Amino acid sequence: GTLAAAEKEGAARPAGTTGRRGSPPSRQPNTVAMRPDVTVTVSRAASALTVADASGQTIFYAPVTTGSEHDPLPIGEWKVNGVQFNPPFNYNPELFWDADPSHAKAKLPSGPNNPVGLVWIDLSKEHYGIHGTPEPSTIGRTQSHGCVRLTNWDALKLAGMVKPGTRVVFSE
Repeated sequence: GTLAAAEKEGAARPAGTTGRRGSPPSRQPNTVAMRPDVTVTVSRAASALTVADASGQTIFYAPVTTGSEHDPLPIGEWKVNGVQFNPPFNYNPELFWDADPSHAKAKLPSGPNNPVGLVWIDLSKEHYGIHGTPEPSTIGRTQSHGCVRLTNWDALKLAGMVKPGTRVVFSE
């Protein structure tokens, strides 16, 4: 006999076989680690975010909101720490200049109306990130509390291009 006949009779399969015909299912690669190196640049003056590949070619552009007079964009170089999809929002009135000091800390659940939208790209600058918004019409028009805000669809696209360690440059 065949392998099927041997299995019916209770015999052991040869080592390393599944009992199925054809090739074994392929393993998915670690796609985050395999992403090419890119540089994310945010220009405060242009209210724009660009992503450049290793050769310096721009491969993505998006309009952004980049802070305010009270919470300006932190000019400098940072790194991506990680990406969180459908994040909760941790409200801490101590971090917002315009918050009512009598308000308590709160954790808002993830969802379409969450203040940070569908994705949070955590940066090495504490309390700062690149994120989406439930109000795409506000991009480039209203102020933020220092973070870089994109439409949810642009934030999701960017999240698919970065990985921990990705260089992020905030410029005037």
